[in-house]
Amino acid sequence: MTRVALVTGGTRGIGAAISKALKAAGYKVAASYAGNDSAAEKFKNETGIPVYKWDVSSFDACAEGVKKVEAELGPVDVLVNNAGITRDGAFHKMTLEQWNAVINTNLGSLFNMTRQVIEGMRTRKFGRIVNISSINGQKGQFGQVNYSAAKAGDIGFTKALALENARGGITVNVICPGYINTEMVQAVPKDVLDKAILPLIPCNRLGEAEEIARAVVFLAGDDAGYITGSTLTINGGQYMV
Repeated sequence: MTRVALVTGGTRGIGAAISKALKAAGYKVAASYAGNDSAAEKFKNETGIPVYKWDVSSFDACAEGVKKVEAELGPVDVLVNNAGITRDGAFHKMTLEQWNAVINTNLGSLFNMTRQVIEGMRTRKFGRIVNISSINGQKGQFGQVNYSAAKAGDIGFTKALALENARGGITVNVICPGYINTEMVQAVPKDVLDKAILPLIPCNRLGEAEEIARAVVFLAGDDAGYITGSTLTINGGQYMV
């Protein structure tokens, strides 16, 4: 029986690469997105992967969205919590809106999404949950107190949930990417990239979204059944833990 995988933020950047890789590995994939309808439609047309629009910071929207996915594709066996946003700014100037938006989307969404599927996984005695955190959740980053706090929270969420569900055939792991060659990083001025970012990366290059995707496919598979509560750091050696 073909397993169903749901990827949040799954139509662009790292999420799109994850969705495509899971489909290539034989999964039935659903990709959720928040607001870019044209990008989602283009992704759907190019890949044949069904897309679903909802706000992962809303518990009720997640409940409704997951019900629709499961009605159309079947119970979710693999959940990839990838959706995230940034609202950067020095903390002494940060607004409550900037704080809440990032915490609710980047951390609150893990509860909102995982809560919808965990009981079914426990009943079926199988599940794979992969959370996408960040290097900045490990080391911190100037101007990203909200983002770093949320991404660090993703790691704690992963470890605790892994402990609760290890006996039930459910694994929970987290990936912390470094600088990945996505639209967001491509928007950084080339001189800043060449002088301030690449010199900090021992591999001397940006990572590719497909490199994160391959790690997700591995963690989602049967061969990774003894890996749970783990943090997989993929950053070209920029930060070693």
